Formats: sequence, structure tokens, C-alpha cells
Amino acid sequence: MSKTLRVVCSGTGYFSQFHYEAWTRLENAQIVGVNNRGIDKACQFADTYHVADYDSDLEQLLVRCKPELLDVITPPETHLESVKIAAKLGIDVICQKPFGENLQQAQMMTQIAEDAGIQLIIHENFRFMPWYRKIKEMLSENTVGDVLNVEFKLRPGDGQGPEAYLDRQPYFQQMPKFLVHETAIHIVDTFRFLFGEPNNLFAKLRRCNPHIKGEDSGLILFEFQNNIQAVFDGNRLLDHSATNTRRTMGEMEIAGTQGEIRLDGEGKITLRKFAEQKVTEQAYDWRDENFGGDCVFNTIEHIAHHYLYGSPLENRAEEYLNNIKIEQAIYLSADTGQLIKLR
Repeated sequence: MSKTLRVVCSGTGYFSQFHYEAWTRLENAQIVGVNNRGIDKACQFADTYHVADYDSDLEQLLVRCKPELLDVITPPETHLESVKIAAKLGIDVICQKPFGENLQQAQMMTQIAEDAGIQLIIHENFRFMPWYRKIKEMLSENTVGDVLNVEFKLRPGDGQGPEAYLDRQPYFQQMPKFLVHETAIHIVDTFRFLFGEPNNLFAKLRRCNPHIKGEDSGLILFEFQNNIQAVFDGNRLLDHSATNTRRTMGEMEIAGTQGEIRLDGEGKITLRKFAEQKVTEQAYDWRDENFGGDCVFNTIEHIAHHYLYGSPLENRAEEYLNNIKIEQAIYLSADTGQLIKLR
């Protein structure tokens, strides 16, 4: 490993800006190449982020640049080919979520990486939102005793009318599976990060905006180990009280035998002890920048530190497959009206 982590970024869509910006902020990392199917956009990003090389041909770019990492920031249907190319060249991959188009494809990519001896990491950034790292710390300190009930209300308020999502990610409108595959998967991973593995689930999904193909609203009930019940209550048409409704994307409540933790839309975390009226705001350091409390930077910094300093790595592909299995179970429950056992 060189002293500087060399990275090629593939993709120049709306969300990729947060990846490029994050890599440029790391002292010991360098973007050495930009790939995009449209050469003009690749050139534009290379110029914006002061990258020396770019190409519409991913394999040729990787051969020239010889990076340690390929950061794939493209839609799910492109992931398999990118992983195949990187595996052929022995280059590790960070893959944006949704991870592939379905479970079978995700399993195939995971196997390709294993066979090639490369690392495949999923860029799942919600668990790196600073409020969830703080809440994890509070739970590990048994701040609210035994957790029994959890609720997350997803309310970004960006899904109404015929123009929904067109200004940022227009392909959202055409996704046949949307709320769970694209958005709720973040909360599935966050729930697993905070509470462990779910034992079973039940889901009801619906479409509220007739201008899109997939579902945009749903209720999902999870039963976790340790007798925890958690509810995901999501609707992309509705908003919540926040100066930026996409900061936390909603609000969370965690109730335990010794108290209650609440997260609001401003990133404020409060604690109320059991049988008390007093509510105490919890202090923690975070940046109200970019997307989700700068969670893209936090995720990329976490990955970079693994390569540069050998720290433990979260969200390896083989571990992330559990999220996709849970996603598949959610859709099965919604289709059949049945409780689905996971363990």
C-alpha cells in the first residue's frame, strides 16, 4: 500500500458529488481517474475535482491509473459489469447501494469478488450519520435500559406530483420497486446496526403518487432479538418539522425500561428518563454539511482508514447481503399478507 490511497470514481450523477467532495477532503487519498459513459461529463468532473485522467471506458482507465480502489457511484443495473472488470484487474470495489438489481445479482457479485480475492464494500451511509453513531454509543452504555419499542417515521416530503425526484434522481420515477429497494433499505441497515438481527417482519406497502411506478409509502413491523419491536413508517410524500427535511429524512423514538431517546429533524437527540418529565439534550459533535450530517464523508473516511491504518471495516458485501434478504422478505410479506420468519 502506498502512502496515498489511489481511487478511481465511476459515475457522475447527482449523488456522486458527495463522493468526489469527500475523497478530495482526505489528506491521504487521491482521485486518480473519473469514469462515465458520457465522456463530456467525465471531463467536466475531472476538471471540477482536479483529476488528471478520465475515460468512458472503465477497464482502460483502471489499467492506466492502477488504483487500489474503484468507487462505483452508478445505478444498480451497472454494478455487475463494474465489479467484473475490477475483479479481473484485482482492484477492490466500493459499490453504491442499492447493491445490484436483486439478491441473486448481489450474491453473484459477492462471489466474483471472493473468487478474485478482492474486497467488495457497500457504500451504506445512513449508519454513518452522526446521530446514529451517538445513539449506538448511548445504547451500548445502557442509557435507557432494555429497549422494547422503536419507531422511525420517514418523512422527506420530496415525492409529490408529476415532478417528484426529477431535479435530483429522475430514475426514481421509473423504479418498479422504490421505497424499500431505494430508501427503506437504509433504515433496515440502521436497525441492524443499532438492534441486531430481526427474527421476523410484516409489511404493508402502497403507492401514493400515481406519477411513479413503484411504492412510495409503507409500514413495516420488525421483531428483533431481545424482545424488541421496531416500526418503519415511511411516506415520501409527507414531511416533518425540520429546516431541511432530507437531513435526517424523519424522526426516531427508542423506548426502553429506563427511558426514551428521541431524534428530531434538526439532528437533535434528547433523553428522558423513565417516570420523569425532564428532557435533556445530548451533546455530540457533527457537521451539518452536504447530505445527512456529512455521512458520505464519514463513510468514505471509515473505508479509507481501513486501507491506510488497518482499522476494522463495516459493510463488507458478504455482511450486507442480509439487508437484501430482509428487503426480499419485506416485498414477500407485502405481496402475500403474511408474517415472514427470518431466523
